[in-house]
Amino acid sequence: MKKNAIVGQSGGPTAVINASLYGVIKEGMCREEIGRVYGMINGIEGFMSGNYMDLTKDLTEEELELLKLTPAAYLGSCRYKLPDDLSSPFYPALFEKFRTMEIGYFFYIGGNDSMDTVSKLSRYAAHHQSDIRFIGIPKTIDNDLILTDHTPGYGSAAKYVADTVREIVLDASVYQKKSVTIIELMGRHAGWLTAASALARKFKGDNPLLIYLPETAFEFEEFSSNIETAFHKNNALVICVSEGLSNGSGKFICEYTDEVPVDSFGHKTLTGTAKMLESFVRSRFEGVKVRSVELNVSQRCSGMLASATDIEEAANAGSEGVKAALKGVTGMMISFHRTGNSPYSMECTTVDVNQVCNQEKPFPSQWICGNGTDVTDDFLEYVLPLIQGEVQRKMEDGRPLYLYRK
Repeated sequence: MKKNAIVGQSGGPTAVINASLYGVIKEGMCREEIGRVYGMINGIEGFMSGNYMDLTKDLTEEELELLKLTPAAYLGSCRYKLPDDLSSPFYPALFEKFRTMEIGYFFYIGGNDSMDTVSKLSRYAAHHQSDIRFIGIPKTIDNDLILTDHTPGYGSAAKYVADTVREIVLDASVYQKKSVTIIELMGRHAGWLTAASALARKFKGDNPLLIYLPETAFEFEEFSSNIETAFHKNNALVICVSEGLSNGSGKFICEYTDEVPVDSFGHKTLTGTAKMLESFVRSRFEGVKVRSVELNVSQRCSGMLASATDIEEAANAGSEGVKAALKGVTGMMISFHRTGNSPYSMECTTVDVNQVCNQEKPFPSQWICGNGTDVTDDFLEYVLPLIQGEVQRKMEDGRPLYLYRK
């Protein structure tokens, strides 16, 4: 008997999260065991409000191919934390919706918190003998999911950071006057994205001369001393910092100004780190031009700088998720296993989502050097394959064509 599939997107958007959605839809539509593929509008939260669409009916073949190259989250996203208590009335209400829609397969594309959703739903299903299969499709530019070599979204974000920082470096180098440009990049507790700024360098000793990750405790006096030393190498300094920099006591640098609000998962909304450091440098170095740049949301879903490798791997993750579910797998997340570096190769496997959710993979300490101000060549060897390739896009009047939900 055919069962329907349902897929949702959760957490922050990326340049390739829709490629994973494409993979789920494409694979689901060509499988005899699956009737329809539904899409949750604004994730599990929107679905509980009755918002969903029939992706097998509402998307043409041409639109489906356009979806693959469209950044952000086509279905819309949410940051909704499911009740920790599995006896909550939320769960039977949700599963009743699944029953009436004849759902047999559930796919959730997201990061740490999204895997928490998959974990809770699969555990509830197991306890109540439900035969619905729950699969997590990884997504995060932070690259901080454990038990996977890397995550879809990271390669494109790293490529954007490398190219954008390179352009900022060129801009900062045109004047003889001493200057400091501080670039703030995403990364609450893991410095993977900020580390990618090292890809902007064209030669040894090139900018960015200083790179600060949240894995290393930040001290203002040491920061000042490092700048003083760096000025001996270059009058125009470019410094890249993670938004989640904190001191030895765990206090975020951005908290030195105002109290920081938190989201529904209890995560602090971090912003203003570069601006805080800009003020500090200006007060310490008289006559030096100082400015800060916060890349903000542009770094996470820039379609025009997306990595072709990232897009294909994201689509493959969605496809492999469907294949796993049809084999009877549930309560698992699709994982990337690197099988070669030169040439680069990887394969998809599955890992227990209960071991993944609510965990974070920090940037490896052995890849941090320069007394906490740089990254090693081993990291560059790791990340370079992930940013490779450009895609051919449909253009209209000099602009890319993207798919918008009707």
